[in-house]
Amino acid sequence: MASSSSLFLLAALLGLASSMVTAFDNSPLQDFCVADMKSNVRVNGFPCKDPMAVVADDFFNKAMLDKPRDTMTSKVGSNVTNINIANFPGLNTLGISLARIDYAPLGVNTPHIHPRATELLTVLEGTLYLGFVTSNPNRLFSKVVTKGDVFVFPKAMIHFQMNLAHDKPAAALSSLNSQNPGVITIANAVFGSKPPISDDVLAKAFQVEKDLIKWLKSQFWENNHY
Repeated sequence: MASSSSLFLLAALLGLASSMVTAFDNSPLQDFCVADMKSNVRVNGFPCKDPMAVVADDFFNKAMLDKPRDTMTSKVGSNVTNINIANFPGLNTLGISLARIDYAPLGVNTPHIHPRATELLTVLEGTLYLGFVTSNPNRLFSKVVTKGDVFVFPKAMIHFQMNLAHDKPAAALSSLNSQNPGVITIANAVFGSKPPISDDVLAKAFQVEKDLIKWLKSQFWENNHY
């Protein structure tokens, strides 16, 4: 018979496995839960609209993702078009969202993370250099991909994409397994937070002079917005 300590260890491992399995958007308990964006109720997600008031258009978003977006006004040369709970209430509780990413020639979707989602990226046009960095010891997995290729960025890993063409735009479609994946743009979060992180902390962390930190903070930092 297994000892009590062995049973305790087994239970702990099963509990850990269970918590890992459920560490994403909860499975819905009904056919749908169209978000009631006007409700004053605050829950982890959004409250449901009365199902008798739901219409077909609640499950539709005329995003026209086949159309390229402007990238020339972006300092980093990319433009992200989001399809998530903020503009598509029918996604509520379904654990999925979408984004189109357009890249100017040599445009970059700068290093960022999605704290609540794994991302599956499909190249629509062009040639991209992309990759992600693991947690310590920070191993980089990178690849050059072209039209029709698919690449996955594991949940909460720092990742990026760059259009390698000097004279042609590129585009990709991003699928994420959360209705609200969130985004933390690394440069923006570190140097553009409000209130700002202490210069002393950043100078020590990056092993540079504080004058360089002050200069970096003075730049315009652009968020990915998805």
